[in-house]
Amino acid sequence: MQKRIYTPDSALLRPATLFRDMILSLSQSFELAWQLATRDIKAQYRRAALGFFWAFINPIIHAAVWLILNKTGILALETSNIPYPVFVFTGTALWAIFTDSINSPLQTCNSARPMLAKINFPSEALIFSGIIQTLFNAGIKLIVLICVLFFLGVRPDLSIVFFPLVLFSIVVLGTTIGLALTPIGMLFSDISKAIPILMQFLMYFSPIVFPIPQKGLAATIFNLNPLTPFFMTARDILTAQSPEYLTKFVIFSLLVFPLLILFWTIYRVSLPILIERMDA
Repeated sequence: MQKRIYTPDSALLRPATLFRDMILSLSQSFELAWQLATRDIKAQYRRAALGFFWAFINPIIHAAVWLILNKTGILALETSNIPYPVFVFTGTALWAIFTDSINSPLQTCNSARPMLAKINFPSEALIFSGIIQTLFNAGIKLIVLICVLFFLGVRPDLSIVFFPLVLFSIVVLGTTIGLALTPIGMLFSDISKAIPILMQFLMYFSPIVFPIPQKGLAATIFNLNPLTPFFMTARDILTAQSPEYLTKFVIFSLLVFPLLILFWTIYRVSLPILIERMDA
């Protein structure tokens, strides 16, 4: 069995070796990631009496609450291009997928603590396993969402073929954020407790349940929010609208990948320290 010796400064003093090891671990992690993902998916739904129902119930409940508030006149919300029910259903479903992708790296690493401390394996397999699980659950949500859209009279056009790319960009963005939080989140449980609160707060400043205002401070905040191009572009494609934020979406999507490499490197360098702390 291959032996690996961790020293405090070995990775930082040899960046070329670190990068080579990262690429090697990446190539070796796919098979293990698939096995971990299939195991966790089966375990997740085997223990649930309602099975796949839990994969999409959360966005449906959120959408239903906002639809009731709008229907009863408590909140007067209108959208210009699509009916508000379509707006809120697509928004909450996409937001649930984004939230899953943020939670995924920390959850998979925390669940694999015993394995990390005892077995030498490519740690990237945990990240890929989380992405596979996120995409699997996203597929269930999207099946339900498409059925709802057809029921509401919305018919996607040929641009729907680009939707998987947009969805993958959203998942990569969420994974990047989650990867940035993972090292400190493995040391302090406060991070995992704070994520749902922060995500709920951030949702109200993104075009999820509220349309983008036409003017004022709220309009400025919505337009400066880097999440806006991702969700607006995904919704526009799903509802056969012209993507208004397509240029910003492409720019921000390209900017995500350097950040992903940066936080992947931090995760890789900090892992020996995390393992040491877990053994202590």
